Amino acid sequence: MVTLAASLPPLTQDELKKIAAYKAVEHVQSGMVIGLGTGSTAKHAVDRIAELMKQGKLVDIVGIATSTKTYEQATSLGIPLSDLDTHPIVDLSIDGADEIDPDLNLVKGRGGSLLREKMVESASKKFIVIVDESKLVSHIGGSGLAMPVEVIPFCWSHSLVRLKALFAGAGCVAKLRTEGGGEAYVSDNRNYIIDLYFEREIGDLNEASDRILRLPGIVEHGMFIGLASSVIVAGVNGVTVKTKKKGGELGIDSFSYSDLRNGF
Repeated sequence: MVTLAASLPPLTQDELKKIAAYKAVEHVQSGMVIGLGTGSTAKHAVDRIAELMKQGKLVDIVGIATSTKTYEQATSLGIPLSDLDTHPIVDLSIDGADEIDPDLNLVKGRGGSLLREKMVESASKKFIVIVDESKLVSHIGGSGLAMPVEVIPFCWSHSLVRLKALFAGAGCVAKLRTEGGGEAYVSDNRNYIIDLYFEREIGDLNEASDRILRLPGIVEHGMFIGLASSVIVAGVNGVTVKTKKKGGELGIDSFSYSDLRNGF
């Protein structure tokens, strides 16, 4: 991989996000149904799709938004929107992630949109994840930041206690997500979110998923296991694309973008 010229100033985190997003949008083709992700990185992808539509380089695009915020963004940019009822199969989804492990398993939903994101992205033929290199972890929970779980408001404290007990061996701390004023954060689906923090690895992810979802009152969790087709990682030295191949192997390609620095 060719590194950035020493004379260039370091890329900001937002520039890295934008580069990853633009690289992902190269996979969008006219006539596609596109899952539009949520968050600061996915926002760049939505902006880029709209830009290419205005230039006439993309036509007949239909978007499916994964949150109210993305719906509002896409609407303001003139991207036609639909839903899974009308388009149950999505050609391509592009979204960010909060953590990515070496097997391309993800944590998503720290922005609060995990349920709709998982619905759309699990219905996709292809799911491209776009991140800057700060999101790479050795294992799920490795960042020390939250793994969100969406729960119904009824007896949320009971759900919190049970979730914490599930992962006591991992040193789990469970907290209700709150707004600035201390009131409970409410998702687009009118649910609450309990954030789980782990001091140690939680073990087999599929088993952990099953244990969470078996609890009454749990709506969904923020682990996206085996859903990502490709991950585009923008780092200070270039872009790395990790793609799942048949048999579970990962293909890895690297690109330099030092000559594209002025384009972002």
